[in-house]
Amino acid sequence: MRTRILFTMLACSIFFSAVAKAQDTMSYKPAAAAQTGPMPILPACATAAVTDGDPAKPGSIIMLKIKAGCVIPQHWHSANERLIIISGSGHAGMKGMSATALSAGDFIYLPAKGIHLFHAVTDVTLYDISDGPFDIHYVDAAGKEITPTEAFKKY
Repeated sequence: MRTRILFTMLACSIFFSAVAKAQDTMSYKPAAAAQTGPMPILPACATAAVTDGDPAKPGSIIMLKIKAGCVIPQHWHSANERLIIISGSGHAGMKGMSATALSAGDFIYLPAKGIHLFHAVTDVTLYDISDGPFDIHYVDAAGKEITPTEAFKKY
């Protein structure tokens, strides 16, 4: 019995040591080297690249590049979303609120299930940090969920 306890403690020690080492390792991905590509859930004028994590799991960071004039129509996400504008300018609007002008260096928090849209005034690069798995649910003017194809028709 005592041997089993010692073995379990040793195994836990090795495991947590490995986890601690993994968390202490710096990761660097230069923004200029990011290779963005199309995502079927985004309009063609927006491309994305995973910067960190797995978008299917909580805690991912996605870099988005959005062309001038591009609109990501009204939508919501299951998780909270934080946007950090790296370059360019745009507007973010949340249902029931005035649109907010955004430019390089700005931060915006969007609560889970809050209906919002994004309009790029110039080419925009931003980081999208999600608390949970990344998803996007487009809605019409009445708030009814629609397909991405239906949402993109208006723009």
